[in-house]
Amino acid sequence: MSSPATLPVTNQQATQSQPHAFRTFLSRLSSSLRDSLSQRRPWMELVDRNSFARPDSLTDSFSRIRKNLSYFKVNYSAIVSLVLAFSLLSHPFSLLVLLSLLAGWMFLYLFRSSDQPLVLFGRSFSDRETLLGLVLTTVVVVFMTSVGSLLTSALTVGVAIVCLHGTFRVPDDLFLDEQEPAANVGLLSFIGNSASAASVAAGRV
Repeated sequence: MSSPATLPVTNQQATQSQPHAFRTFLSRLSSSLRDSLSQRRPWMELVDRNSFARPDSLTDSFSRIRKNLSYFKVNYSAIVSLVLAFSLLSHPFSLLVLLSLLAGWMFLYLFRSSDQPLVLFGRSFSDRETLLGLVLTTVVVVFMTSVGSLLTSALTVGVAIVCLHGTFRVPDDLFLDEQEPAANVGLLSFIGNSASAASVAAGRV
């Protein structure tokens, strides 16, 4: 009498943990973005025509930029993100390449259970080999294709807009809260924190 077939419990758990980790990532990311955008300054305050004037000196310019960055950091992050989004939407191929690269990082490394090796074309890859392959692919895509130049150009334009506004916006009427937490500095930190938390959740399942 043959023994009953053993169910692949580990594979089932790994398969179930990936969607759970992805949902956790999206939930944390959405919550972080909402919290960040809720702290933005009024846009009319950003473009108040009566608050613009030419700086008296280069030192005055740097002082204005520093104060405006501290006060309008969420608005400035949104402006740079919009410039990046517009640049990518106007170049669909680059957008597709970046989305494919992001999907590779998420599903091949971040949300994959740590005790399950990656199997491609009948070959098993360890975590170190998977990470090395993704890093090399990212370097090739970003620095050896038009994607890198597109991102660099978009970031340059976004930063130039922020610096130009920060130079001519007089910050004397702004209330600067020096005790504001440093955690709300930009959108990238939210993505990094959400991804880390999702990875921990995936490893515990």
